[in-house]
Amino acid sequence: MTIIYVGMDVHKDSFSLCCFNPAQNQFFGETKMTADHKQIVKYLHNINEKHGGQLKFRLCYEAGCLGYVLYHRLIDEGFDCSIVAPTTILKGKKRVKTDRLDARSLAQNLAFGTCSTIAIPNDADVQIREFIRMRDDHQRELKRIKQETLAFLLRNGYVTDSTPWTIKHMSWMRSLKLAGILQKVLDAYLESYQTLSERIASMDAEIETISKSSAYQERVGHLRCFKGIETLTAMSLVTEIGDFHRFPKAKNLMSYLGLVPGEDSSSERIRHLPLTKAGNTHVRRLLIEAAQSLVRGQVGSKSKRLKSRQAGQPEKVIRYADHGIIRLQKRYRQMIARGVRHNAAVAAVARELAGFIWGMETNNIAGRV
Repeated sequence: MTIIYVGMDVHKDSFSLCCFNPAQNQFFGETKMTADHKQIVKYLHNINEKHGGQLKFRLCYEAGCLGYVLYHRLIDEGFDCSIVAPTTILKGKKRVKTDRLDARSLAQNLAFGTCSTIAIPNDADVQIREFIRMRDDHQRELKRIKQETLAFLLRNGYVTDSTPWTIKHMSWMRSLKLAGILQKVLDAYLESYQTLSERIASMDAEIETISKSSAYQERVGHLRCFKGIETLTAMSLVTEIGDFHRFPKAKNLMSYLGLVPGEDSSSERIRHLPLTKAGNTHVRRLLIEAAQSLVRGQVGSKSKRLKSRQAGQPEKVIRYADHGIIRLQKRYRQMIARGVRHNAAVAAVARELAGFIWGMETNNIAGRV
């Protein structure tokens, strides 16, 4: 049985496929088809028949807009399929980029093992992840509405010293009497703000309920012991990353999240680059936000909110989280004292926070406190 590697450059409207036989270092069967998994099945059956039915196929495509649907459909058809992380593909420097060449590259990378496949989450995690991402979309929309409302009032000469979007500020905006159609503009902005706020609150309540189910309660409870990690962030970490054991070491998780610095070195020249920002953008942003919260306040101090989150959790989990918090707070202050920029220091804290989260999720906390 000959193993043939099939690269698929997939888009919403079309699929480009290419077969590669590593034993002969040969590409063949290059084609472009409509975006239908049945066309792929028919294509592979035809190629197999031409070779006497002695071929076994391994397929792959890049993670992207098609999600996991194509993967599951091909698996259901009995094919060995993988989804490849785009940032791990060895591409080299090319001046020409086409769908055909991308399909070739995918097939060759899969054959030689020069790319990494992503873990496929279960259906429950995928559904919850989509719900949380929708909630974040609404949050971004709410932020935009708030900015546009304040800009509208400023343009028309309405300014107050009240902190924006507090109860006092809301009362002031609702008490305004603008001329003509401007009042309708303000009313529309405030209505949009109210609608989005209520919708987000409803989503947060739903996420809170899901987090207390047997599938998530323990993991979310442990992660909430860290300062800066509330239910929403904890649920995102659990559903976006899934099984943390697939990362052999903490540094593998840091790299997956794009929190490690890049490097472009040659011979005696060493050039350090900013964060690679590879991998999961959503989780990386959440960890940066968590780090921003974590470094605030006095080293080792606990708010009533954090104490309430830690209440009822295992003592070893609390000790581990407290140890991580204190270490990261001290490290942040040491870096700032050395002249490291705030953003760079926060990114470094987020990177190490990912390491502590890996230890928590893999139960690798013994002897670390």
